[in-house]
Amino acid sequence: MKYMIDQLKKLTAIDSPSGFTGEVTQYTMKQLKKLGYSPYLTNKGCVACDLGGKGNPLILSAHIDTLGGMVAEIKKNGRLRITNIGGLNANNCETENCRIRTRSGKTFEGTLQMNDPSVHVNGEYSKQSRTFDDMEIVIDENVKEKKDTAALGISNGDFVCFDPRTTVTESGYIKSRFLDDKLSVAVLLGLAKDIQEKKLQLKRKIYVFITVYEEVGHGACGALPADAQEIISVDMGCIGEGLTCDEHMVSICAKDSHGPYDYEVTTNLIQCAENGKLDFAVDVYPHYGSDADAALAAGYDLKHGLIGAGVYASHGYERSHTDGMSNTLKLLELYIKQE
Repeated sequence: MKYMIDQLKKLTAIDSPSGFTGEVTQYTMKQLKKLGYSPYLTNKGCVACDLGGKGNPLILSAHIDTLGGMVAEIKKNGRLRITNIGGLNANNCETENCRIRTRSGKTFEGTLQMNDPSVHVNGEYSKQSRTFDDMEIVIDENVKEKKDTAALGISNGDFVCFDPRTTVTESGYIKSRFLDDKLSVAVLLGLAKDIQEKKLQLKRKIYVFITVYEEVGHGACGALPADAQEIISVDMGCIGEGLTCDEHMVSICAKDSHGPYDYEVTTNLIQCAENGKLDFAVDVYPHYGSDADAALAAGYDLKHGLIGAGVYASHGYERSHTDGMSNTLKLLELYIKQE
C-alpha cells in the first residue's frame, strides 16, 4: 500500500490532460523498468508491458490521461477563456489553481475565476451561470490586455492543467483530482511489483496497457497486443444514488451506458471476490464508458470486463480509500491466478 500511495502521489503531481501525456508516460515506463520489465510505447503514446505468464492472454488496462483545459482565446483584458478537455465541468473547478503549459516549454500559474468574481461588486454573482464562457483564467503575471499575455508566449492551444490537491488522511481516505484513473495506474504498478517480488504464479499471459486519450473516447482503440483474448478495464468504480459501491470497495460493473460486459468474465470476477471474501459491489453505471468499450467498438475480438476502486464525486474533487485500492489489487491477483 505504501508503494501504491507513493506512486499515486507522484502520478497525480504530473500534468497529463488528454493530448499532453508525454511526461507521465515516460515516468510510468521508468517505474516498470525499475521493477525489471521491458515496457514499450505505442505510436499513439500508450504504455504496453508484458508481465509474464503463458496462454490465454489478458490485458489489464488503465488510463493515465486526465481531464483538463485548453486556451481557446486570449481576451481583451489579457485573461484566458478555455475550452474543456474531456468531461471537465466548470462548476467543479471554479477558483481552482492551474498551470498554463505553453508549447515553448514555459509554465505560468493562474486561477479559474468567474468573470467579475467579487461578491462586493457583482450583485448577480450567485445567479450567474457556471460555464467556461462565463469564467476566465486569471494569470499570475502583470497582464492588463491581450498583447501583454501574448508577449509572455501564451497562445491558443496551450494546455491548462488543474491542481490535483492530493491528500491522504490518517483514516485512509484519498482525496484528489484525477483519481480517475491514476488510482488504477498505481494499483497496476502495485500488481507488477507483487508479481516480481512475490513470484506470483501466473496461470495465463498478462499484459498491462496504460492508455492515453481515454477521457476523449479513444484510449484503447488501437495497438493492443495482437494475441490478447480478453481485456479488463481497471477504472474508477462509480458511487452514487441507486448504486451499492462505496470508497472501501472494489466495484464490478455488470453494464454501463454502452451495454453489458461479458457474462463469463463478470461472473468469474464476482466468484473471485466472493472466494477471497473481498468487500465488493456489483453495479450498473448509468453514464459511463471504458477502455474496454473502446476496444470492442474499434473491432477487437475480446471478452471484456470492468472493475475499479470506488471513487466518490467523479470528475470533480474525488475521494476513495486505501481499502478500495487493496480490494482492487486483491481481486486482480485472484483473477490472474485462474486458468
